[in-house]
Amino acid sequence: MEVVVLSGGTGTPKLLQGLKDLVDELTVIVNTAEDIWISGNKVCPDIDSVIYALAGIIDDERWWGIKGDTFVTHERLRRLGWDEFMMIGDLDRATHIFRSELLRQGYTLTEATRRLKNAFGVKAEVLPMCEEDVATIVVTPQGEMHFQEFWVRLKGEPEVLDVYFKGIENAKATDDVIKALESCDGVVIGPSNPITSVMPILLVKGVRERLRERMVVAVSPIVGSRPVSGPAGKFMKAKGYEVSPLGVADVYSDFLDILVVDSSDSDLVGKYRGIKVVATDTIMRSKEDARRLGEFVLKLI
Repeated sequence: MEVVVLSGGTGTPKLLQGLKDLVDELTVIVNTAEDIWISGNKVCPDIDSVIYALAGIIDDERWWGIKGDTFVTHERLRRLGWDEFMMIGDLDRATHIFRSELLRQGYTLTEATRRLKNAFGVKAEVLPMCEEDVATIVVTPQGEMHFQEFWVRLKGEPEVLDVYFKGIENAKATDDVIKALESCDGVVIGPSNPITSVMPILLVKGVRERLRERMVVAVSPIVGSRPVSGPAGKFMKAKGYEVSPLGVADVYSDFLDILVVDSSDSDLVGKYRGIKVVATDTIMRSKEDARRLGEFVLKLI
């Protein structure tokens, strides 16, 4: 079976740990709208979380960075007076340096990502959603700011009035992304933030129309009226969606075939606006949980 997964950070990388040994060919299309240049290097948080999760080295307490990493360089920069607001580990920084040097040498982000994932021994294909620069901008009462400023520096505390994706109008799917979507048996949208993690991928030219031609299964990152983790609730409200599994279905309504909700939301099972709703335990506390959820999703495809 050939499966494509649309991924942001945290939730979907957990699911990928369960899927990676269950399918013949796995391709992950990753959000790049949260990428940012920090201390001279391009940081791609969602791409790196996917690679680290598939390589089995992700810090599975934070769900970002590398397990057991140190922060000597970060602390020294702070003492020197450099405001590195993202906490970057020493091993993690090597990834950013490797990527940035390849980009400076003329490699595309797709090529640099492929070299990185190969270096980490990852067999699955990992593809950035596009080559063009896109930035998630959060509109707050304090003004507009990059997603990383909002989430990392300000810890997600400001009220969210709106969110938009700067540069998305120029973003188009790469040949690799189009080929993966056209040749796969099905697409899985992992339990990542529907607005800031998945919506940018959907807005890339060439993606949405191909999703309408495929079997698409989404796992809700919302249980009841709360996100499993992160600021998804604030962003869904700001974009006019209900903070619920059915609100997630509304975000994906024009192409989604099946929505997987948590067992605690089993009252939603049935049909919703033409979308089949099914329930299982979606909370992943271990790799065994991730594998069980992965098997459930693959049976649907």
